[in-house]
Amino acid sequence: MSAALLIDFGSTFTKLRAVDLDACRIVATAQAPSTVTSDVNLGLDAALAGLAVELGGLPGFRYRLASSSAAGGLRMATVGLVRELTAEAARQAALGAGAKLVGSFAYRLTASDLRRLADLAPDLLLLCGGTDGGNSDVILHNARALAASNLGCPFVVAGNREAADEVAQSLAAAGKLALVTDNVMPELNVLSIEPARKAIRELFMARIVTAKGIDRAQAKFDRVLMPTPAAVLEGARLLAEGAGGERGLGDLMVIDPGGATTDVHSIGKGEPAEPGVLPYGLPEPYAKRTVEGDLGMRHNALTIVEVAGLESIARDAGLGAARTRELVEELARDVGRLPRDDEERAIDRALAGAAVRIAVARHAGRIETVYTAQGPVRVQRGKDLTRLNAVIGTGGVLAAAPEPHALLSAALADGRDPSSLAPRAAALWLDRDYLLYAAGLLAECEPAAAFALARSSLVQLEEENAHG
Repeated sequence: MSAALLIDFGSTFTKLRAVDLDACRIVATAQAPSTVTSDVNLGLDAALAGLAVELGGLPGFRYRLASSSAAGGLRMATVGLVRELTAEAARQAALGAGAKLVGSFAYRLTASDLRRLADLAPDLLLLCGGTDGGNSDVILHNARALAASNLGCPFVVAGNREAADEVAQSLAAAGKLALVTDNVMPELNVLSIEPARKAIRELFMARIVTAKGIDRAQAKFDRVLMPTPAAVLEGARLLAEGAGGERGLGDLMVIDPGGATTDVHSIGKGEPAEPGVLPYGLPEPYAKRTVEGDLGMRHNALTIVEVAGLESIARDAGLGAARTRELVEELARDVGRLPRDDEERAIDRALAGAAVRIAVARHAGRIETVYTAQGPVRVQRGKDLTRLNAVIGTGGVLAAAPEPHALLSAALADGRDPSSLAPRAAALWLDRDYLLYAAGLLAECEPAAAFALARSSLVQLEEENAHG
């Protein structure tokens, strides 16, 4: 058997997938509690032992690739010139690279901004500002301010190319590591975030993996390729586009409701579908990721109730409001708790459905009417996802749900919000074996096998289907 070992160092569990590259199928899975804060080898060894039991011994793996969201994931801050332009471009680059965005700043950094940045303690900072040949004063001011600060993280410089070298020199003279790459916005309203994403991943592999302590297990795998959310995004892109002569699913969305955040990924241009609607603002990334940090099903369970409404959660759970509040508060106090009875399972389903619905509504674009001197004009902010072919659910919450169709259907437009550009008639799929991250890791080495592997994990959900 020609095999590959695909590892996800998660914040809670270290998860392993062993796959047969010739048959393009999963042959064994294992997981163990992550031990990044003590010795990453302990959790990895326990998971490898479980894998060896399942396989009757570990084979010689052709590839041993890993992703990581452990120790809080890749914590990034961004600094740009104008919040709606270069600062937004920087935000999209950070999210697309699989980062957890902990702060976003615009204009000239102030003393209070620098204090806040120090408190945030990012693993990496993306510094942007100005189109090529445009404003350079602000990015140079910010570079000098950051050079004089006590921030010790690496910097990616992706702003005005005429100022980039001077920016890097200012940071390097202060003993800080700065990697220069192409401008995230070379021209007004032109987005170019792939070079910045690549630079972020290079620094992640070279520096952040060591900072998280994952390098202590380096002998047991070949390399950590990227943050886990970036691997999921690459897996989504592969499923959309296809590989090895096999057609993909076309434009799609992936939803991952987790304990701390709910992540949404969409693949597609998202241009206006209705005639007469004009795009507004920055062009949207073809591969887009958003992270809703207030929609974690454990760490932010109370926030979900606040946003969705207690009565709505209680109604979906089939419980009274007082009992619903009591159970949600218990879950929020014990973030590692799994449902223990029918009431807690009902609360979990209600929270997951609300998280999916709200996260997709935020990710999707909207149509608004803007009044101009020539009269009213309909404009589109964000991506038009109404014509997506597929919505895919991934992660343990959906995979373990007895009725995943009911939860995932919350992503579809329901007509109560006509301005929303959420998916309307997309087919619903479940990544039952949690293989999207694995496919994203494998895509670089074996794209055809990675696509077949990801496709084999998908099961299409019908309304009457139950899990299993």
